[in-house]
Amino acid sequence: MIFTEKDALQDHLSMQKLLAGIAEFAVQSDCDGLFPEQEFNLLRESGLLTITLPDRAFSFDEQQTLSLFQLLKSIGKASLPVGRIYEGHINALYLISLFGDEIQKERWYADACENLFGVWNTQDSAGLGIHDLGNGRYRLNGSKTFCSGAGWIGRPLVTGKLISATKTGWQMCIIPTDEVKPIQEDSSFWTPLGMRASASFRMDFTGIEITEKDLLGPPDAYYQQPYFGGGALRFAAVQLGGAEAILEETHRFLNEMGRTEDPFQRNRTAEISYLTETGNLWINQAAINYDKWITMQDSTEKLLAYANMTRTVVEDICLRSMHLAEKSVGSRGLMRPGILERLHRDLTTYLRQPAPDAAQMAVGKYVLDQKNTTTLWH
Repeated sequence: MIFTEKDALQDHLSMQKLLAGIAEFAVQSDCDGLFPEQEFNLLRESGLLTITLPDRAFSFDEQQTLSLFQLLKSIGKASLPVGRIYEGHINALYLISLFGDEIQKERWYADACENLFGVWNTQDSAGLGIHDLGNGRYRLNGSKTFCSGAGWIGRPLVTGKLISATKTGWQMCIIPTDEVKPIQEDSSFWTPLGMRASASFRMDFTGIEITEKDLLGPPDAYYQQPYFGGGALRFAAVQLGGAEAILEETHRFLNEMGRTEDPFQRNRTAEISYLTETGNLWINQAAINYDKWITMQDSTEKLLAYANMTRTVVEDICLRSMHLAEKSVGSRGLMRPGILERLHRDLTTYLRQPAPDAAQMAVGKYVLDQKNTTTLWH
């Protein structure tokens, strides 16, 4: 496994080789309906699918958030679709660590060695119902949309409205896909500008039956704060990787084209450089704050405000970096199958996370609700 402390240099070289392999395969995976299977074979072989489990390098028990964010960023830099799916896998394992009982943790942690997990919460108006049949059995009815990884996810974490005489609410469950009838896929739903390799199909769970042991946590645990809102930091880290990839590819293009002496190119390159480094400072500080504030009962609102600031700043960094890169490389640099063309499509699509305006307004509300701004964050 990589990321041991015994041989830091070897670990670094192994990681660079892994990321280079993902980036190389990402060119082939950029097609409608494809899934980055070769990329995830590399992640599985490297041990990264289980790196956050107890006694592993980035165990959630040890508050390794800074290292985890840098890992997510690095994978996002190699491939944004892979980063998106991998972040969903990590998210599911985090929710299990928070809300699973010991038997469930043992079972699902063992599954993570071979199975990809994902979190599918988005749905259309029809939604998903989880009907209590009695005797510890439940039947699902309805669909989820934007299900990244689709049929390649062996353990999807799905949310839905629990319909029961004894308890109701928004319930999490993890589907053991090898023990139930096939989940129906609708790949025609996924016709995006970018992120094509994330295979984010509509999935119909109608008729799927599960048991009590497949339910994760009590109803409404999924939206428990600050875990739900704080999760924005993970996808922001992956997105920042996309901005770093844009800088790297712009640098390569300008050198190959012999345009490095142009003062305007130098100015634009400088701006992209300090934008991405600004993103790193934000992500790193957010990770430090997360590990500090997550244990403090009176810091939930502060953590959420900081997470919302971070995702907002990273989105702006990515958008500005794309704009500057476009001006730097011109039409020639944005031709298919060039890497920048794919990066711009993928990042444009991935940045469309829910409620960006509400996230920014929530920051303003938090700040204005404080008595002063002298010790706002520290």
